[in-house]
Amino acid sequence: MLFTKYLLLSLLVEQVQVYLLQLQSFLFVNINDTAKIQCSSKKQLLGGGITARWYRRREGEAPMLIKGCSDNQNVSKVACILEGHNLTLAIYNAQRNDSGVYYCTDFLTFGNGSTLIVGDSYTTSSWVLTLAPSPHGLLSPGTADLACVVHGVSNPVQISWSFSGDLQEQGLMRSLKAKDGSFVFINHISVPMDTWTSGKNFTCDVKFNSSGKSVKKIARYIEASSTAPARECSHYIVPLAAGAGLLLLVVSLSLVWTLCPSALGFQPRVSAPPASEENQDGILYSHLDFDSRNRNRRTMQPLARGKRVKA
Repeated sequence: MLFTKYLLLSLLVEQVQVYLLQLQSFLFVNINDTAKIQCSSKKQLLGGGITARWYRRREGEAPMLIKGCSDNQNVSKVACILEGHNLTLAIYNAQRNDSGVYYCTDFLTFGNGSTLIVGDSYTTSSWVLTLAPSPHGLLSPGTADLACVVHGVSNPVQISWSFSGDLQEQGLMRSLKAKDGSFVFINHISVPMDTWTSGKNFTCDVKFNSSGKSVKKIARYIEASSTAPARECSHYIVPLAAGAGLLLLVVSLSLVWTLCPSALGFQPRVSAPPASEENQDGILYSHLDFDSRNRNRRTMQPLARGKRVKA
């Protein structure tokens, strides 16, 4: 019994892997044009394609049934065309909201998906950035992880990698949806360490529309020796920091000396009281009181001297 279940499951997995195939990974069309998404099968479609269906998945949404090939509904917008082992979904007068990933299905098997991009996904807030590990930031000793970030787009984009001109795999795609409705796509690849450190250019190629033009960003390994000048400059950091600390200490002590001398054990200098004057018979007498303090806090009061002033 257990063997029978395992055999049925193996046959089902095999059908899912090879039964339906969609060769168009990405398809670009202009607005108001007709998009034709193809799906092929090595075997005859069950029931002559009666059970065939097409689903669309948008970013952040569950798959949605777009067309059942057995019905004749909405044929002016979408149509299911069956020719032998080939199944085609035709979308007439395509609009931006028709963008998404389309899957063909026949009973329990699904195709690998085709991404349809209608119009231009580029916006005024779009930008592309590559992320690569630093020589001292490699997480895995055997591989290097690279990422290509596409920010602020309205619909899916095509992201591919090339190593010094040689086209490589598409990478693992992740997406985030912002509050304003725009999307951020992150495409991640892992390459062998010797390939990353070989000095090759790793180019992220992003296509936003059917114009054929793309935005390219390059990532390249930087040898650790190039960071030697930074290490040489680090020798001056400690002396400069010590000098700055000493200067700050001197300034602080100067302020304390000026504003709060008693805090350092010194008594502030008290200015002499104003001299009193007395006029007798045309003679002006001035009494001067000098407050001279020594360590024993003794006070001396000199005798006042008068000075004759002409009347």
